[in-house]
Amino acid sequence: MKKLLAFFSVLLILTGCGDGKDDPVVVSSSSGKINSVTVVMENELWTGEVGEAVRRHFAAPVDGLPQEEPLFSLSQMPPVAFSGFARKNRIFLKVQKGEETGVKLADDAYARPQKGVLITGETNEEIISLIDENAEKIISTFKKTELTEQQRRIKKSLKNDEKLEEQLGVSLKFPTAYRYAKESDDFFWLRKDIPTGSMEILVYEVPRHVIEKDTNIIGNIIQMRDSIGETHIPGRLDNTFMITEAAYAPYLFESEIDGKFAWESKGMWEVKGDFMAGPFLNYAVLDEENDRYVILEGFAFSPSARKRENMMELEAILKSAKIN
Repeated sequence: MKKLLAFFSVLLILTGCGDGKDDPVVVSSSSGKINSVTVVMENELWTGEVGEAVRRHFAAPVDGLPQEEPLFSLSQMPPVAFSGFARKNRIFLKVQKGEETGVKLADDAYARPQKGVLITGETNEEIISLIDENAEKIISTFKKTELTEQQRRIKKSLKNDEKLEEQLGVSLKFPTAYRYAKESDDFFWLRKDIPTGSMEILVYEVPRHVIEKDTNIIGNIIQMRDSIGETHIPGRLDNTFMITEAAYAPYLFESEIDGKFAWESKGMWEVKGDFMAGPFLNYAVLDEENDRYVILEGFAFSPSARKRENMMELEAILKSAKIN
């Protein structure tokens, strides 16, 4: 089996993704729901081990959500149906058998903006191997595309963030649907009401030593969150407040916001003394110049409802931050 040597970019207009005869030179605008992937492959591949490999990676559960939800919503169609409007989905994955073994990334092949990936192998085993080897990179590419699209939609109607800039030196792009629920010199709480609950954003700062006082970074972040929750985030009942869910440790990753190093943590919050809970996403952004961490957090309360898209919107907002 030929091994994939590189993950590279090509424009698949005359090769790979279509028959080469009716592919447009001038592409139109892409469409589709956020986090929806069109999977193009023959039905017998989809219902067999190749389709299972695709589902195992691209429909894997999202980390940090209370209910199991897939990374992407997958919609499969055979190649013969991949024409016209079906080609305009913002992200697509095409898997086929062919003589050339490899993975190709297509930019704006049929619409703009659009990311497409073509995986080709001579046998099912080769295709599955390519999927396993490259799924992480492909998922990362698709997620970046969807975050960019989410941010584009958010920019259509932006709330004034002068208060954040003046008090904390933080610029944040968030929609007018959010309102200031609490604000002070060093703490801001933004809220958006949704039919099933609410979406929340916290922006504040802590001295650098709060997170770096020892090597237990996640423990320090939990302690910081719980202290902020007790001080600023009350529950519905007296003497109740938000804390990090005690039963499960949050996930911790290294990340980057505005070119600055950040600790990314995601997990579950709950209200101590009440039956309220939900997912959170927290970025502790290192601002070395000011010897501090800027904390950007989003969390959602939406009982019994799916929360993947809520958290995607919050992530897009938090990643738009600029720190002065």
